[in-house]
Amino acid sequence: MATGIIMADVAGKVLDDSDVALLANPEVGGMILFARNVESPEQVRALTDAMRAANPDVLIAVDQEGGRVARFRTGFSPLPAMGRLGELYDVDADKACQLAYDCGYLMAAEVLAVGVDFSFAPVLDINGVSLVIGDRAFHAKPDAIVALSARFMDGMKDAGMATTGKHFPGHGSIAPDSHVADAIDERSFDEIFNFDTQTFVKTLDKLDALMPAHVIFSQVDDKPAGFSSVWIHEIIREKLGFDGVLFSDDLNMKAAHVAGGVDARVRAAIDAGCDMALVCNDRAGALLAIETAKQMQTLPHQRFGRMKGNIPTWLGDLETTCQQFAYWAHAKASVQAAFFAEVTTPCDTKDPTNYTA
Repeated sequence: MATGIIMADVAGKVLDDSDVALLANPEVGGMILFARNVESPEQVRALTDAMRAANPDVLIAVDQEGGRVARFRTGFSPLPAMGRLGELYDVDADKACQLAYDCGYLMAAEVLAVGVDFSFAPVLDINGVSLVIGDRAFHAKPDAIVALSARFMDGMKDAGMATTGKHFPGHGSIAPDSHVADAIDERSFDEIFNFDTQTFVKTLDKLDALMPAHVIFSQVDDKPAGFSSVWIHEIIREKLGFDGVLFSDDLNMKAAHVAGGVDARVRAAIDAGCDMALVCNDRAGALLAIETAKQMQTLPHQRFGRMKGNIPTWLGDLETTCQQFAYWAHAKASVQAAFFAEVTTPCDTKDPTNYTA
């Protein structure tokens, strides 16, 4: 079981000595992969195996949502943006829900096969005015999101992967992109909770983890949700009774800087009630976060064990390894036929971003 409260990253496709030293810190409980870390499925599995050789209990994560947010591309099955499922839902809800299951299973099987415990998925935000959410969301209507995301999570779980709902209590109704700008939502608690947050409330029984948004909901608290004990302790833990893992969003995002330096951001997230703090694309910041965690002397959470993935034996290549997942071939064929019948290359889009999502 992971014991550290910091999730960090590495720059390359193989570990160097500084990466091994980073992983050896007991304060490091997780690592997240980005597109820059990926050359092929075989290389990713070698990288994750090396990470576990340096830190046997580390949790390894990725943002593999589909569409424009997919770190694993070459050699992996393409996944549609979840909004494509929403479009189909309006025409044929039953077919869309079946394909949502297939997408969840396909994603999870291939991510697990290369040694990654979980993807930070699904996105439970609505497709509203947000500049960063858009078709990452399943739909604009909460009930449709609930129906589709529930089946997507069923597929993930049947493949052996834990689920993470993001970005609580909802990022879709606020326009600014919190990666690059401050985001403030001035609506009342009731407006937010009775609309955006219902996608989380109504799928809570399927969620193993949540990721709070770096959005200030100014009528509820003057801090971003990920730094707010009101949102995390009073609402998530007490009002909703959620006992899963709480991951901060990347503490290097612009909207997180309101808390101060990296050390202050880590303290703010953990003190508010987050279980693990993400510090990405900043090695100096990650090292400072580790030192901060040492000073905080936090205890490991038993709930971290829920995020360990059902990682299969590597059998030399992705396809052979994935055949250990009974439904993988069917899921792959159905998703390909529904969304990528004309695609002749591994993926028809590029994702140049390396920030967390």
